[in-house]
Amino acid sequence: METKWSNMSCRRVLLTGFMLCIVLVTTPCSGIDIHADSEVMMQNGTTGTLRCTFKSSEVVSSTTSVTWSFQSNQPDNQFSKAPYVIFYFSNGKGFPGQDEFKDRIQFIGDINKRDVSLQLSPAQFSDNGTFFCDVKNPPDVTGTPARTELRVVLKESLPHTYMAVIVGAVCGALFLLVIIAGTVCIIMRVMHSRHEYEGCTSLESMSSQAPKPRKKVEPTLESSRGSNPSGPVQGPVIYAQLDHSGSRSSFHKMEPVVYADIRKN
Repeated sequence: METKWSNMSCRRVLLTGFMLCIVLVTTPCSGIDIHADSEVMMQNGTTGTLRCTFKSSEVVSSTTSVTWSFQSNQPDNQFSKAPYVIFYFSNGKGFPGQDEFKDRIQFIGDINKRDVSLQLSPAQFSDNGTFFCDVKNPPDVTGTPARTELRVVLKESLPHTYMAVIVGAVCGALFLLVIIAGTVCIIMRVMHSRHEYEGCTSLESMSSQAPKPRKKVEPTLESSRGSNPSGPVQGPVIYAQLDHSGSRSSFHKMEPVVYADIRKN
């Protein structure tokens, strides 16, 4: 009896352990992905945006929180030793942090659209450093905060806008397409003209090979007398009579025909 009971207990323990392993393996791990611009450049005294978005498998709720922190890269700055919280968002409300940013930051994101961006105005040289964006969306609480390196520079130090480069590239591509299309049209026109010229040449060569009939001129006595009424006696005149059969082989055949034309004074 004790042996049977021990066997049943072992089976139950093994079955329970197996079920726990299945539950632990199949349960998805909670996590959140946070994305931000790796580097942002602003002109001193202007307004700029620090963009940050997140992806979560859970529905955004009132428990979702956003934390923005800042660490300066200037040794003499009060925020250079460790990141300081400059803005906190929870339950649909924003709570500014340090006085340094209290009146210069504004939450412009939409947490329902998973956008938690900040606006900084005006940008100062003391803002040079790293901004951290962290989002918690329970149960998605495991995630790495996104980092943004901010560079505040003078207007002369700003790089040229990429819009001019994009416009130039588009115009260059369109110009290249026009050149290619024009070249293709010219080539096709030349080939077509050459084809027509070759067709005309072949037709002309065939027509030139065909023998042209010549009319046999038989001078009459009256015309002879009119042209030379008092000339000396002229001997026989030989005329060449062509073959009008139309064959190429008979083109050079000639039959002499003698016409006696005896003129008297």
